[in-house]
Amino acid sequence: MIASVLPLISILAAIVLLGLTGNLFSSSPFVIAAQVAAVLLNVWARTSFKKGTFRVTAAPSGTSLITRGPYRLIRHPMYSAALLFIWAGVAGHVSAFTVAIGIAATILCIIRVIVEERLLRATFPDYLDYSKSTKALIPYVF
Repeated sequence: MIASVLPLISILAAIVLLGLTGNLFSSSPFVIAAQVAAVLLNVWARTSFKKGTFRVTAAPSGTSLITRGPYRLIRHPMYSAALLFIWAGVAGHVSAFTVAIGIAATILCIIRVIVEERLLRATFPDYLDYSKSTKALIPYVF
């Protein structure tokens, strides 16, 4: 449970820390576009869940694997959205501090993905096939 929740809290903390230090938002149209895309991806992923099946922990809920919406292309679109949002902020305010936050958030996100992947494989027999046909975080890449 702690291996599931701690990375999530850390990712949210990275967003808050970037925001509190003035390093999250930018006037750059590219940063704005990327962050709007990240929010839209997160909303799209969240609306792909059946009512009552979304959980904050990595433990799967529901009786079926979600393969609709953005889950057709990537297995973890909410984590992808969080990383896109963070790295867009980093790109708008490049410094050793912001890059370190981006790297830490990415590492923690990957840890969360690994934990969740193990749980999903144990819960859904068809997850292995699904994971072979989709990428984890970046469509067609990774």
